[in-house]
This record gives sequence, structure tokens and C-alpha cells, in this order.
Amino acid sequence: FVDINGMDCVEEEVDFNWEEYLEETGATAAPHTSFRHVELSLQSSFQPGMKLEVANKGSLDTYWVATIITTCGQLLLLRYCGYGDDRKADFWCDVMTAELHPVGWCAQNNKTLQPPEAIKEKNSDWIEFLIKELTGSRTAPANLLEGPLRGKNTVDLIVVGCILEVRDAFEPNVYWAARVQSNIGGRLCLSYVGLNDPAYDMWMFYLDTRLRPLGWAKENYLSIKPPTGESMKLSSEWTEALDEATAKALKSPLPLEVFKDHADLHTHSFRPGMKLEMVSPKEPFHICPVSVTKVYNEYYFQITVDDLTAEATPTCVVCHADSPGILPVQWCLKNGVGLERPQGFESQDFDWADYLKHTGTEAAPDVCFPNASQSRGFCKDMWLEAVNPLQPSELCVARITQVKGRLLWLRLEGLTKPLPDCIVDVESMNIFPVGWCEANGYPLTHLQKTVCLPQKKIAVVQPEKHTANSCQPLSSELDFMLIIAIACMCCLGLVNGKYCCSQLFINHRCFSGPYLNKGRIAELPKAVGPGKCAVVLKEILTMLINSAYKPGRVLRELQMVEDPQWNCQEETLKAKYKGKSYRSNMRIVRTADQVSEFCRRVCERLQCCLNLFGPTIVSDKCPENCFSQTKTKYTYYKKRKVGRPSLGENAQDGDMTKPARRRKKRKAIFVQKKRRTSIVGYQTTESPQNESFEEEDRLVLERNPLEWSVSDVVDFITSTDCASLAKIFQEQDIDGQALLLLTLPTVQECMDLKLGPAIKLCHQIERVKVAFYSQFAN
Repeated sequence: FVDINGMDCVEEEVDFNWEEYLEETGATAAPHTSFRHVELSLQSSFQPGMKLEVANKGSLDTYWVATIITTCGQLLLLRYCGYGDDRKADFWCDVMTAELHPVGWCAQNNKTLQPPEAIKEKNSDWIEFLIKELTGSRTAPANLLEGPLRGKNTVDLIVVGCILEVRDAFEPNVYWAARVQSNIGGRLCLSYVGLNDPAYDMWMFYLDTRLRPLGWAKENYLSIKPPTGESMKLSSEWTEALDEATAKALKSPLPLEVFKDHADLHTHSFRPGMKLEMVSPKEPFHICPVSVTKVYNEYYFQITVDDLTAEATPTCVVCHADSPGILPVQWCLKNGVGLERPQGFESQDFDWADYLKHTGTEAAPDVCFPNASQSRGFCKDMWLEAVNPLQPSELCVARITQVKGRLLWLRLEGLTKPLPDCIVDVESMNIFPVGWCEANGYPLTHLQKTVCLPQKKIAVVQPEKHTANSCQPLSSELDFMLIIAIACMCCLGLVNGKYCCSQLFINHRCFSGPYLNKGRIAELPKAVGPGKCAVVLKEILTMLINSAYKPGRVLRELQMVEDPQWNCQEETLKAKYKGKSYRSNMRIVRTADQVSEFCRRVCERLQCCLNLFGPTIVSDKCPENCFSQTKTKYTYYKKRKVGRPSLGENAQDGDMTKPARRRKKRKAIFVQKKRRTSIVGYQTTESPQNESFEEEDRLVLERNPLEWSVSDVVDFITSTDCASLAKIFQEQDIDGQALLLLTLPTVQECMDLKLGPAIKLCHQIERVKVAFYSQFAN
């Protein structure tokens, strides 16, 4: 008997991947739409309804006012003023490349404002029409249409060094300037101007109502005072630091668009002496009784945690009507949540009726607490990312342990010293969807993964001596060598060799086909095994599925690999794509003599090189000669085996090498100048700015894109405004056929691009598709 299964289980620091973790545990991520502040942070700086001046269609050197209908990243859908609700003339333009100007630009630069020809006769007095149209409207800001801030999202307008004004934590009518030290997806690290001590840095989301633009306090007749309790500076030093920072900031002011989504404060109905319940402001792990101790104005009031001890130091916080964590009296009782007794309260059993009578106070009425029950779609056991309340710079993996009304109880994972479940409001700006940290390049404190490591021990059961089943140590070097030999025989498949196979190789240089991502294949191990045939094959198939552009599609293809003569066992293979999990059962061969043929059949089905994986190791040159082939050329000759004619082929033709019929090239319209490239053979027609999107980007191809090689595709991408992405096409071996199959979701996922660059790239791909269909599809 040989025991080689001993395990040591330890906690190991490993790279954390949300997708893998949720898949392994079957857990659910909190929906992105539940995080309102994050959704707002992803919106464009341009808003529907904004007006701007844009080049006029059909008339050179003239302009007309247009309205923004909607936005998509850096793309704007515009409608010329005068069309009313008629959408037929709506057109898209890219804010990064189009000639767009704020209202008033034509007047300042002696340019002609003239309505489009199609509506010219609809109005007799266009000047009067414009006056009415523009009265009360909002123009697109000039700094978002030109210069370094052009086309940026709202969050990206806040750069390191920007100056804002921050409301004092204890005095709502007092502000002081603060400098942005870092901007993590809208979560700002701020330091007070004149105070260069990191211990006093603050973390706030840019939508926090405490933040205002520079100069806001003065305009609203509020006080400007440095933070209290700092005696290291004289009053003159604070003033000098503020004046210096203000002068520098005014040279490149923070655009007011940053504050466009700030919530308006609602008036409150609280009066001094009212009692309520609140999540503890110092230790947000419990809820306690609090009192309204001061009302500043119709917007702000002060709350103090109830403490009946004589030597108590008051814990106060400034609140407004929509402050998170404030609750009506009896909320905890109604929701089955424990309420912390006030310090110094004598009775062990806390009762609000007795307490109000004892203190001679009243409970704040329910009308003071709007929306006290909304949960915004959060549910128990959902996962998210949350700020550590005791260390605001740290974000942790968190699980919702319970949801009560508008409060969430979160268990923060991965902390060196565990904390009790912390309580946050559903509207808190300190919680984020899964993947937020990764998307913004910020470290995430995550769970320690338990890894079981096999022990390098071999134990043997000797014949019975003194006690039954006694286990004895090795008695001689010969015994030791014998056991090692037996263990090696097991690993090499010499024991039960029928069901064991030697190593299977993954040949990274071989052609990966249309389904598999070459970059991901390159990250796989060079070999798997030896071991049981079904186990080794399942491991390799799982790797291939996870290396696919669309794992679900590969699962379906693998289900087709079957032979009634094979000795198989059924295994469940899993894949995850766009948040959805896919499972399918596949019959995998069990015996070593069928492994080679099984691997070959899988490769045929996936339209990749027959040696991509299997018992054959490929070093310098593949027997299939696949190294020099591209996705189109290699698949072109292989597809007949799996019965799927490629795009542009005539499935009924016997001649597989016959190229697609070339149509006579159409004459381009609105041509001003043409660019050519001798390799790919295409012409780009560039129109005046006043042409529609389709017309200004019309492409005339001299060769069928189905015939483009990888280098042809790279040349085309290099000639566009997406030239920086050309390297990706080279690395992923994308030729003409593969290019025509790309879509926005595929581009985002497989090329790891953000929405803006992905849309920009897909626009160029769409131009090729349009040209293909118009010139060669027939």
C-alpha cells in the first residue's frame, strides 16, 4: 500500500480574481446599478439638452446651433435646432475629432450662422428663433470641446493638484480649501491647503455634499477658516498658503461640470431635543440613541450620541435631511436589530417610552425620515467592495450578512485583525461593485486562499506484528527503493496503465484557430500530466475553454466531439462569459490508446492546428506547417472537415481556393482627398466636417478584406486614429476574416479596452464591414 496523498493546508497569498472566486463559490455580486454614485461617475461630461455650434451640412464655412440628444462615451448624437422632434437628420460625431464649438463662437470669430437647407424655409426669422431657442439653455463648455480636457468624462476632469473647498466636519458654515492628492475613480484623497501632514488627509467621493468649487463659500457669504486644533501655523501663514493656492488654481480652474451631479440638499424638520436612532459615527458596528442638539438652518442640524456619564466627551456630527444612517425611534425594534444602550443608562432593558419619559424629550416624527425602507436591490450574501471604516485608505472584499430597510451589514474579508460587521447605508459612497478596484488600479484587501500542498512523504503498511494494522517505518534502503519504484510506476501509468496517459503538450506556437485567443494560449503551461486520461484531458479542455473568445461557443463545439467506438466517461465542463455561467456534459475518453485520436478530433472541431495540444511536442517546426498560416488561410482549407463554410465562400463550389468574386469598385462620394496603401489597397474618403457620419468615413477597398493577411490588417489599423492598438492585432494574429467577425463586446473583453477606445475601434471595423458588403458581398 502506498500513500502519496498526504496534504498540508496553509493560507497563501495569491492573486485574487473576482470572476474565478464567484464561479468557484457560486456567490453573487451586488448589481452595478445598486451603486448610484458609481453609475453617475461613469457618465459623460456632456449632458442631453446642451447646445453647441457645429459645421453645417451642405454648405461650406457655415455653422448652425445643434442640441445634444444623447451621449455614448466620447460620441455625441446631435440634432440641428429647427428640426423639432424630427429625428431623421440626427447625426453622430466624435468629440475628439469633430469641429465643435460653444454657442457664441461664430460671433467671436466672424463665422456665418446659417440653418441647414432642408429647414431653411420653415421659419422667416431665424434670429428671433435662435433667441427663443437659446434663452435659458445651457451651452457646452468650451474647455470640454478643446484643450487637454477635451472629451473627458466628469471624473477625469479632477486631476491631481486641483483645488476644491471642503465644508468643516463640525461647522456647516465654515469652509477651507483642499488639494487633490489622488483621484481613484472619483474617490479623492484630499489634504488641507497649508497642512502638509498625511495624518490629516481625507478620503471623499467627488459627489460628497461637503465638496464645493473654489470660491463657493465667498459667493454664498460663508466663513473661510483653516481647520481647528492646528497650532503649528500662524493666521498669516494659513492666509498666505490659501492665497498662493488660489492664484495657481485660477489659472486652470476645475470645470463646474464636476459638480453637475451633486445632490441638492432638502430642508429638514428636526428641532432641538428630538431623539432618534443612528449608526454610531465613531464605531459603525452598532446603532445607538442620539439627540438633535443644535439646528443651524433649514438644511443642517447637529446630532450628539447620548451619553449619560458625568465625564462624557460629546460625540457630535453635522447632518442634513438625507444623511445616511439616521433612523426613527423604534426602527431597531421593528427590524429585529439590537440597539446599544446609552452609556450611563442604569436599566439593563432599554425601552424608548421609558427613556423619553425619563429624559423629558420627544421622538423625531417619521416625516423627518424619507425613504427609510429602500434597499436599492442589495440582498443578503451578495458581494461587493467596501472601505474599511477604521482605515479609510483601505478597500476590502465584503459580503452582505443582512439587509434591514436601507441598512447593510458588511463582513470585511482579509483583514489582519477581524472587525465586527460594519453597518452602511445603501446610499453610502464608501461601497463599490466588484471589480471597481481592479478597474481603477487600486489595491483590494481580499480573502486569504487556503491551498493544500502534497507532503513529500511516503508511508507503507507492513505485515502485522504487535497490533493490527500497525504502520512501521522503513527498515532498509532496499525497501525505500522498492517503494519509490512503485510510486514512479503509478505516475508513469505502468500500474493500471490502460487508464493512464503520459504528458500531453500544449504547443504555444501552433495555430490557435478562430475560437481561441492566442495571447491566452501563450499563458498556459507547456504540458499537463501524467495521470488518469480523463483527469488530464478534462484539465486541458478546461484551460482551452477559458482561453476562448466566447467560452460558451467552445463548450457547444466540444459537445460535438464523440465517437460511439470510444470508451468514455461523462464529465461536466464549465465556462463563464459576461457574468453568465455555462455548463455542459462531455464524454471524454478513458483509455490511453484513444487519447491521441481524441485530441486530434477536438483540434479539428476548434479549427486549430491538429498539434495545438496532444501527445506530440512541437519544437521548431510543426508537421502541419501552421506557423506561417493566418486565421483565414489555415481555416480556409480545414473547414471542410467540420462542415462550416467560411465567410465569403460559396459552400456549393468544389473549388475551395476560389477567391470571393470582386465587384466593380464604386465611385466614392464627397471625395476631397484620398490616402492609399500599396499593401492592403484601400482608399479612405474624407469629407468636409459637415458630412454625416457614414459619408465622412466611407471606405473604398481595392481588395476583398477576406483576403487580408495579419500584416494587412495591422497596416489598416495603423492608418486610422486607432494606430496605438495595431500591436494587439499583430499579437493576436487577427487577419481579415477575424477582423470582420469582431464586435463591441468581443473587442472589450478580448482586447481589454475601455468603452471609449473600444467604440472608436469598432467604428473603424464597421467601415471595413460596410465597404465589404457594398463591394464584395455579392
